[in-house]
Amino acid sequence: MSILKEKLNEKILAERPRTERLNKEYGNVKVDEVTIGQIIGGMRDIKSLVTDISYLDPFEGIRFRGLTIPEVFEKIPKVAGSEMPSVEGFFYFLLTGDIPTEYEVAEVRSEFDKRREVPAYVFNILRAMPLDSHPMTMFATGIMSMQKDSIFAKDYHHGLKKGQYWEAYYEDAMNLLAKLPELAAFIYRLKYCEGVIIPGNPELDFGGNFAHMMGIPKPYDDVARMYFILHSDHESGNVSAHTGHLVASALSDMYYAISAMLNGLAGPLHGLANEEVLRWLHGVIDSMGGKVPTEDDMKKFVYDTLKTAVIPGFGHAVLRKTDPRYTAQREFCLKHLPDDKLFKYVDMLYKVVPPILLEQGKAKNPWPNVDAQSGVIQWYYGVKEYEFYTVLFGVGRALGVCSNIIWARALGYPLERPKSLTTKMLEDIAFGKK
Repeated sequence: MSILKEKLNEKILAERPRTERLNKEYGNVKVDEVTIGQIIGGMRDIKSLVTDISYLDPFEGIRFRGLTIPEVFEKIPKVAGSEMPSVEGFFYFLLTGDIPTEYEVAEVRSEFDKRREVPAYVFNILRAMPLDSHPMTMFATGIMSMQKDSIFAKDYHHGLKKGQYWEAYYEDAMNLLAKLPELAAFIYRLKYCEGVIIPGNPELDFGGNFAHMMGIPKPYDDVARMYFILHSDHESGNVSAHTGHLVASALSDMYYAISAMLNGLAGPLHGLANEEVLRWLHGVIDSMGGKVPTEDDMKKFVYDTLKTAVIPGFGHAVLRKTDPRYTAQREFCLKHLPDDKLFKYVDMLYKVVPPILLEQGKAKNPWPNVDAQSGVIQWYYGVKEYEFYTVLFGVGRALGVCSNIIWARALGYPLERPKSLTTKMLEDIAFGKK
């Protein structure tokens, strides 16, 4: 048994009694009230899910296993010669809640390396698809095509005991995650680089090997590590995380669940937001004649824009301060691309938009979110194909969703099945209160 799996087994055995006791002894305790507005409005803010992997604090942003983003970047061991933590170490942390040692990071890296080879039939399937297929369609298809190799699907039909479900999901997660860098890079090179594929390098870590297969030199390896970590999880109620959790609750295996997760992520209201921000930003540059504006010029532009539209990339449903994921990327830009025109526009917007939004009462949180910055870095390093950005998001998000699903099976969470009401029933409830 690998170090990570053994550590996870210890954690699960310690955690199960907590969940069992809460359900058995305190199952009738009320946690929240639900309003008609929440029911109709997409279940917004209804407290009805459990995850210990991450929590979205309104004032500190996302906390991974209790740590803020700056703390994660400080504490998780970094790849030698790099600024960013390793994805392998971060995944160990997501699963166990423990900061890994260098040895434990190396062990996860070794596990991924043993599992990283993508079957040839997957590439054949992708090559058979129309070249103008959306990269997210190709990504989800590639994952789905590997479902036949699911360990859980095989073991379940041979009488796998419920208490051992998590072990099969863990193996599927390790097998799948190890292949995502090569699968994603293959799609990029197939679609945008005339099909010239760069083989993986087993000497490199998760983020470094991805950058290598993309054909982009340093420090893009650190961009990849940062991007995958920052996008890994965001509680379990967002569309992609919840979709993965929901599908897996039916005991659909990890391949079905992560493919479904990607389909949710592909929506314009979720994972495509960074693409839309970058498109808008290029439009701003064109409208200003390509010149870096003065602060007064940008203020005038923002005031004029707000008369008929919104400023994309600003505001957040939960956060009440600048998104720490934005801050982490901004600090990277200030160090590595401070003179880039696109970044200068973003930085100018960062300075002028929040005060204007506050002044006009346009948003509870006028600060920039992660999408306001992430596309700028990709563009700078040559990844200028907007539609591919969500694939990058998907690689990162799989880390958190896989972690959540493993724990959901370990703690025996049941099939998700909320109850629906008719509009007439809601009217009866509403009118009956008057």
